[in-house]
Amino acid sequence: MALTMNDVDRFEAARPRLEAIAYRLLGSASEAEDAVQETFLRWQAAVVDRIEVPEAWLTKVLTNLCLNQLTSARARRETYVGQWLPEPVLAGDPMLGPADTAEQRESVSYAVLALLERLSPNERAVYVLREAFAYPHREIAEILDITEAAAQQILHRAKKHVADGKARTEVDEAAARRIVDEFLAAATSGRTEPLVRLLTQDAIAVGDGGGKVPARARAFEGALAVAKFMRGLFKPGKAKRDLVGGSPDVYATTANGDPALVVVLDGRVIGIMCLEVAPDGIAAFRNQVNPDKLERATRRWAATDHGDPLLRVF
Repeated sequence: MALTMNDVDRFEAARPRLEAIAYRLLGSASEAEDAVQETFLRWQAAVVDRIEVPEAWLTKVLTNLCLNQLTSARARRETYVGQWLPEPVLAGDPMLGPADTAEQRESVSYAVLALLERLSPNERAVYVLREAFAYPHREIAEILDITEAAAQQILHRAKKHVADGKARTEVDEAAARRIVDEFLAAATSGRTEPLVRLLTQDAIAVGDGGGKVPARARAFEGALAVAKFMRGLFKPGKAKRDLVGGSPDVYATTANGDPALVVVLDGRVIGIMCLEVAPDGIAAFRNQVNPDKLERATRRWAATDHGDPLLRVF
């Protein structure tokens, strides 16, 4: 039975919420888009008139598609080249979803998305549906075909796993810009000491090149090791220019609610560095340079006003 325009409109009204759920579940904007499109195909094939609560039906279909994807993704990531990091999403992107509460903002932070990789698919689904979208346990149980008591127990476990990660400090846009400015000034000073002062003692730096762009297989750990890496990263050099094909511009923004640097060359985003801020300094740098995970960011970048670059590197 063909969909009516009203049926299509109902789905399109739900699309932003579905994309936001799928992104948190999968950690990948491109995979989230695919999951939502597959949900639309299921909607198209269904007898829509018999669906009593379309929102609940769509959420259940999407969530189960994502659970299947997560199960297969675990196997794929065992053969992934280097470190696997989530796909960052730039400020203003509707895929970030609701940000009214601290729980909603935290659930899409880059640090928490990385932590969610430790959870089982069911733990991740319960955490996302409850913390980010405030679904009642009864509805979560129906979506996942489990008991309400099981949903509550799973949430307790998931929250404990997430809480075991580093404490994140929320920062507003002005504070994010100040942190980025201070970091760039230190990173381009040619000295290690100013960088060390900005970092926590156990700071880390990790990059995801997906085997397509050079990135160290293991994280740099400790303030001094991270500071030396950052000093070298921002040191100009012909070899670096040759590697990326020119001299890219660096902009300050936020990604997933965190301070971030966006590196742009000829209108294409070639890197996003997300900074995790703790009460005592910058705790982590997560650098996404895998071009497959920067396509949505590039489209978003081209469609928005981003001001002047802070500097041109290399």
